[in-house]
Amino acid sequence: MTASFTRSRRVLALPLGMAVASAVAFLPGTASAQPDAAAQPDSPARSVVSALTGGTSMSYVVNVRSGHGSSPSAKTSAYVKKAIAKAGGTVVIAYDRIGVIVVHSSDADFTKKIREVRGVASAGATRTAPLSAQSDDALEADRPLTAAEAEKAAGQAAPGQDELEPLQWDLPAIKADKAHKESLGSPEVTVGVLDSGVDDTHPDIAPNFDAKASASCLGGVPVQKDNAWRPVSGESDHGMHVAGTIAAAKNGTGVTGVAPGVKVASLKVAEPATGMYYTEAVVCGFMWAADHGVDVTNSSYYTDPWLFNCKTDDDQKALVDAVGRATRYAERKGAVNVAAAGNAETDLSQDEIVDDSSPDDTTPTKRTIKTADCFDLPSQLPGVVTVSATGAKGIKSSYSNYGKGVIDIAAPGGDSTKFQTPDAPATDGRILSTLPGGKFGYKAGTSMASPHAAGVAALIKSAHPHASSVKVKALLYGEADAMKCTDPYDIDGDGKVDAVCAGGKNANGFYGVGMIDALDAVRK
Repeated sequence: MTASFTRSRRVLALPLGMAVASAVAFLPGTASAQPDAAAQPDSPARSVVSALTGGTSMSYVVNVRSGHGSSPSAKTSAYVKKAIAKAGGTVVIAYDRIGVIVVHSSDADFTKKIREVRGVASAGATRTAPLSAQSDDALEADRPLTAAEAEKAAGQAAPGQDELEPLQWDLPAIKADKAHKESLGSPEVTVGVLDSGVDDTHPDIAPNFDAKASASCLGGVPVQKDNAWRPVSGESDHGMHVAGTIAAAKNGTGVTGVAPGVKVASLKVAEPATGMYYTEAVVCGFMWAADHGVDVTNSSYYTDPWLFNCKTDDDQKALVDAVGRATRYAERKGAVNVAAAGNAETDLSQDEIVDDSSPDDTTPTKRTIKTADCFDLPSQLPGVVTVSATGAKGIKSSYSNYGKGVIDIAAPGGDSTKFQTPDAPATDGRILSTLPGGKFGYKAGTSMASPHAAGVAALIKSAHPHASSVKVKALLYGEADAMKCTDPYDIDGDGKVDAVCAGGKNANGFYGVGMIDALDAVRK
């Protein structure tokens, strides 16, 4: 069985003009990015890539073969770096702890040469377009909150509520409103938002922002100077919306985050001009988070340019290897990695899926992928918590991907108000959160579901400060409210089944182990 994909976690059209944003992306602004001295870490070879190079610099990852331990030996790493130079490459940055090296080269045969080097496990291009040839694909806010809506909500706020909290149907959906009466989360816990940047001057974000754990990772190189983690004018507001859902302060104004007492850090991995999340930036984001005390990471995107990265392809295999090494390193350092399942309303448990959107930085080519060999990065990597989306009526959102054995847990991501209308006083079926410049707005997508789960994981870590990442995940799953399959699932009410849910109440393709539970997170 096959199914066609739309651009997952980018822009998703909903009825009544409702655009659903999920993950936008930004990356290297320049091909010659160098590490900030104070923040320096350890120190598409397909035919389309070869055709594009021809003297134009391209970006690659080279993965060093590990020895008996989890990290390559210093001798092997040094040997590979010398071989990179001989093969016509320039090392941009080396993450020696996991054996991932980011390289730029204008030699069309670079990967062919470097893959033959002793000590190289895999190597591949991180994109199919040259570093200097990108186009603008930034997202706008789906719908900003109007002044009239804000004024009305403020008049409806109960004692102890933030002004806009009456519009946040998603908080009672996961019992976060009740949880906040017992705990807001600990300021010793930090959630890292790998996304398009966070405006830390926003009144709802500033009280909880962790600047020490924040950085821009564009081009694979971490930079802190000049507040590089912030989105600039014209960039996507996606990361800002995600950050507010996790940790908007409970300060009497604005919205309330799922864990309004924890810290939030910005790991900017989305390229400003293109809205692309490339491997080198994603690797940098996880590495920086791991080495700077981040307890939970949120990834509401897929790693460009491939919707699925297949181990049967030399380039894509290298990307799976690089991002997988980074997520495993972060987990070993104590971080719980949470990611969005995607917005293509597709059963990810099928044996085969038709992908007609990749590569998304040049010209997509229709291909059929085998799910046993191909992965959405980072959501389908081992150890990553994969989150599906639900709407205001508590059933799978119309757009949300699903799949038994793929979805781990469910969380509110919003939906068309026509399909799932919230109870009053809330009026919009999407998720309300923060936007840059002190503003607020609505979005929907699994990108909005994932930060809800990340926020609950942060509450669990707050209640169990010495718990390992494995323990926090076990509690997240164990405390979830089991949800039986929605059967039949006819979201638009036209009499036709729109998706089939496989599994039982305690584990199924729509909701995984069930709905996240913020109240149990602070009580148990």
